[in-house]
Amino acid sequence: MRQGPEIWIRGPVAVPETAPPEPAHPRATARAFSWVGLHGGAGVSTLAAVYGGHDSGRAWPGPADPRSVLLVARTHAAGLDAVVPAVEVFRRGEAPHGLDLNAVVLVADAPGRLPRPLVQRLRTVEALIDVYRVPWVPEWRLGDLTGRPPRETEPLARLTGGPR
Repeated sequence: MRQGPEIWIRGPVAVPETAPPEPAHPRATARAFSWVGLHGGAGVSTLAAVYGGHDSGRAWPGPADPRSVLLVARTHAAGLDAVVPAVEVFRRGEAPHGLDLNAVVLVADAPGRLPRPLVQRLRTVEALIDVYRVPWVPEWRLGDLTGRPPRETEPLARLTGGPR
């Protein structure tokens, strides 16, 4: 009969020397994602290039592509309006079998703050699903994807395992 650890020991207990040291900063394995645009010009190719993952364009990922989906839209009216119906496709089970909707990524359509009517639409989206926001990045507009991603996107970088 095997006995458990002695619970009545008082004072510090030495760690056996044979125990391997724990890593200083354990890192989870990055999950692979497929980026799916909800409209043309959503930013799927740029996000896939910067954060990694599969660029699905506006199509569903194929059988060999990552099954975790990040839906992408711009923060203009048409982009925000496209999000709720797409999320509903997953909720109703009408997405292709095996796909898992992880979150929505909203890419700024212009520099600066969103107008109030768009903020209201954004709140509707945020009530349905996790939302990651990507600010306006002038360098990306010029095709320069080599710089460090904006600090505001650190949560997205943690999710995707992309650059920080």
